[in-house]
Amino acid sequence: MRFVSFFVDGKTRIAPEPLAPLDHHPPPASFYNLPDFDPPPLNEDFAFNPTLQAELAGKLLLLDELSPSLEEIQQHYNNGYIQYNKGIDDEQGNWKCNRCGNCEPHMFASFSCYRCKEPQCVYCRNCIMMGRVSQCTPLVAWSGPDLNWESRNSELVWDGMLSPAQERATKKLVGKIGVRDELLIWAVCGAGKTEVLFQGIEKALKDGQRVCIATPRTDVVLELIPRLRKVFPGVTLSGLYGGSKDKMDGAQLILSTTHQLFRFRKAFDLIIVDEVDAFPFSYDKTLAHAVQQAKREEALMVYLSATPDRKMKKRGEHGELSSVKIPKRYHGFPLPVPRFLWCGHWKKLLKKNKLPQNVMSWISHQIERNRQGFLFVPSVRTLEQMVAILKKVNPLIEGVHAEDPDRKEKVMRFRNGETPILVTTTILERGVTVPFTDVAVLGAEEEIFSESALVQIAGRAGRSKDDPAGEVLFFHYGKTNAMVQAKRHIEQMNREAGL
Repeated sequence: MRFVSFFVDGKTRIAPEPLAPLDHHPPPASFYNLPDFDPPPLNEDFAFNPTLQAELAGKLLLLDELSPSLEEIQQHYNNGYIQYNKGIDDEQGNWKCNRCGNCEPHMFASFSCYRCKEPQCVYCRNCIMMGRVSQCTPLVAWSGPDLNWESRNSELVWDGMLSPAQERATKKLVGKIGVRDELLIWAVCGAGKTEVLFQGIEKALKDGQRVCIATPRTDVVLELIPRLRKVFPGVTLSGLYGGSKDKMDGAQLILSTTHQLFRFRKAFDLIIVDEVDAFPFSYDKTLAHAVQQAKREEALMVYLSATPDRKMKKRGEHGELSSVKIPKRYHGFPLPVPRFLWCGHWKKLLKKNKLPQNVMSWISHQIERNRQGFLFVPSVRTLEQMVAILKKVNPLIEGVHAEDPDRKEKVMRFRNGETPILVTTTILERGVTVPFTDVAVLGAEEEIFSESALVQIAGRAGRSKDDPAGEVLFFHYGKTNAMVQAKRHIEQMNREAGL
């Protein structure tokens, strides 16, 4: 059997290729043995299980994901408290996954199913890492009373100060809470976007709304969880990402990778999509579909980005999208402007287990000054070669990438100051803030380093008010338009901020 790879929650995963071309055929007969999809009328005298209510609130789950027994689940169906939905639909000869919205024929496969005994039971490969959805798989939803959070403590515990630009964005957000609308907050890296959200989230929580902050990267979720728990200590909060164990059912405030939103349906009154321009969200239509499915009809959608794409900018310019811009960092200092340094044919040197001299000089200089540094590289292969060379210089130097099983631990050691240089792929271009850190890119001319990626990478430096300058170096074997545009982007923001 052959396999293909997918990018999920910041990790590359695999799934089997289709066993054979899928011929159009009706669902297996055993599928019709499932209970009717329209539940009976709600029996208000039925003593429903609050655990099942919390597990299913605003979600669409597989039976295997629920803790009560099948018999108890069926009792809730019989009394009108849950609803069964088809996992795979056949729309005019085309398959559709009702969990992730996938309609691409090549993303479906068939297998000989033990459950329905059919030799060709179709399943969706796009979301298979979250549990297999097939033709004979029901997706379960809650149809009983909603959870109620209005009596809970939603007070914001934070005594920080907002800059004037942050204050303007905060007032704009607070004014939109409870309104069906879209809002773009265009804020430079290090502008303090999270703090801008605090008062808006507080208002939504006090109004009994359910809130989700969705981000493409697991690292961002991990960074936000302790920060949000600290400022909203009385709120039930859950962090969802691939492999997470923190799955507090029925939480009012959810921090989630966008992939995890496949499981939600009409759950949130306020959805904040962080880094809306980032991979994989910007490339995967099913993730945008997941966000739309997860929001309630009257929900407010908020988009956060330091580098919104042209389409979103045009929507803002034409008045189709409310927007507010924060061109200055919270500490008031300018964004570090990258310097371009030619380093020769670095790939040829790597084959000889060598690095460009100016790259080695930068690393030595960082270690001598006791300053940490991010060193971004274009591929995992390059990372592995470099780490092998650099560990001979300093054994504490480490490398990290999306597939690294020790990824969380390595990032934590870097945060704690134990690692002098962290070699990384673009997986850490966003969401990781470490003060007193400089940034370098090797192979900045490579295609993976787009304008937005380079702007985000440069944004890792100078984020602390105690070290606002930082240093950003692009080591290259030839300038690219992306490099030049990234530098112009940063300089333009500094001009708009009056710096």
